[in-house]
Amino acid sequence: MPEHVKVIVRNKKARYEYHILDTIEAGIALVGSEVKSLRAGKANLADGYASIKNGEAFLMNFHISEFKQANVNNHEPTRPRKLLLHKKEIRKLEKQTNEKGNTIVPLSVYLKNGKVKVELAIARGKKLYDKRESIARKDLERDQARKIKL
Repeated sequence: MPEHVKVIVRNKKARYEYHILDTIEAGIALVGSEVKSLRAGKANLADGYASIKNGEAFLMNFHISEFKQANVNNHEPTRPRKLLLHKKEIRKLEKQTNEKGNTIVPLSVYLKNGKVKVELAIARGKKLYDKRESIARKDLERDQARKIKL
């Protein structure tokens, strides 16, 4: 059975701001108006992060715009959303985030076989010189691609 994946939103800053150590896929518990807004592409991952409380994982500061046709039954745009993970995966995430400097950041939100999924990363913040190195590497790759094109 082929997997149909449609990326809704990406966190472009995440790979620039953090060293990605590990990634994991999780489902998200959403209400109907949130799913409709996501299908319309009305979401922002920029300030999002995940946290673990009482053995449950939550996605915080993930902004999903209100769905205009939902009127009274609309959702709160930045409410905490429960992540659907196995206990083993939650324990693994909790163990890795207890290490100094590690955090859980969302990399992308996408539709996979009709279900909304989020790609989470265990990440460590980059220092300023690491960010400069990333920019230099990207510029070098761009220059090489131009030379090959010519």
